[in-house]
Amino acid sequence: MVSKVRTKLFETFLTDPEEMYYIRELTRKIDEEINAVRRELINMKSNGMLKEEKRGNRLYYSFNRNYIFHKDLLSMVAKTTGLGLSLAKSAPKLGRLKFAMLSGRFARKMPRLKDTVDLLLVGDVIMPQLSELIKEQEAKLGREINYTVMTAQELEYRKTHNDPFIGRILIGSRVMIVGDEEELVA
Repeated sequence: MVSKVRTKLFETFLTDPEEMYYIRELTRKIDEEINAVRRELINMKSNGMLKEEKRGNRLYYSFNRNYIFHKDLLSMVAKTTGLGLSLAKSAPKLGRLKFAMLSGRFARKMPRLKDTVDLLLVGDVIMPQLSELIKEQEAKLGREINYTVMTAQELEYRKTHNDPFIGRILIGSRVMIVGDEEELVA
């Protein structure tokens, strides 16, 4: 079982992977006792999860992108926070979703590449429900979410005809919210 403090630290580090934090900043951000935060930081650093950098009289911590489980933890956090969590909770209200996928760049808060999307939804989607969910998430994130919706038949057609748009989406990194990744890319 993972401690409550470690869970909050994972969410903090992995929802904004470029950011570096010092201990008191983390304590305020996750609203936990400084000794508990310090203990978890020491454990996470000794396991290779964190990098540490001294600046002046402060130690700054960031998540180690070379950590063996970095991608797995990032995927878990993306599924259990923000847009991923909203999609997972709202999936039944959105219609019959076969696949819901966040781009890896979106999950890492990296700039979107040209002609790609942050979110791909495949299935029979109820658009007014989806639009409402997207607007709420855009307001929380303070940025536009670029998404595309298509039926399963349209996806298959585009894949068999080597559609470049779908090709770019499928070769990029992704976090699956709904559906089987192997089936999506096959």
